[in-house]
Amino acid sequence: MGKETILFKSEEKMSSASGAAILRKLADKLESGKVVLVHGSKKVTLKIPRNVEVEIKAEKEESKKRTKKKIEVEIEWVVGAPSDVGPVKIK
Repeated sequence: MGKETILFKSEEKMSSASGAAILRKLADKLESGKVVLVHGSKKVTLKIPRNVEVEIKAEKEESKKRTKKKIEVEIEWVVGAPSDVGPVKIK
């Protein structure tokens, strides 16, 4: 596994409606091919290829004091990889 560098990170409490609004905007930007993330003076611009890998995971974490649930959405791609490879074809 290679070296991982965090380009941007933000975590804040908000209403589920506000969280949904952020996800809708992110989805629109993902579809447009360019996502710009801004938090304070920090800004990261990502060019998104036509094909990406999407992972959705739901988790439950239980301890003696509380139960915590979460949904994680991960979108990844290989920089410089062909973006429209498509399915395997045999000729």
